[in-house]
Amino acid sequence: MQGAGGTQGGVGQFLVGLAMTVGGAYLLTNQVQVTSGFWSTFGPHTFGLSLLPLVVGIGILFFDGSSVVGWLLTLAGSVIIFLGILMNLRIYFETTSLYNTLIMLFLLAGGLGLVARALRPFA
Repeated sequence: MQGAGGTQGGVGQFLVGLAMTVGGAYLLTNQVQVTSGFWSTFGPHTFGLSLLPLVVGIGILFFDGSSVVGWLLTLAGSVIIFLGILMNLRIYFETTSLYNTLIMLFLLAGGLGLVARALRPFA
């Protein structure tokens, strides 16, 4: 019978490591607050301008679905909007005690270590 990762044994270690990793990652990400601000990549109130390539590309695709220019404009407009959203995110780590932070990091790092060890073949 094969164990974790096709190796012999290690299923128990893998499951404990997975549980520790998931628990540590949940606790750590639970302390993070994500907010966004105004769209101001090219100045204030420019979100509408970033929609222009997308709208023109979609219009061209409605006219000719195999248009390379239409597909490029649609793709470029989608990428501009996606990157604009990512660039305007603000990520903060909420205040917590050193003890809680160490527990979160211990669970995450220890769990990843156990998962990695469980995937190695036993001697």
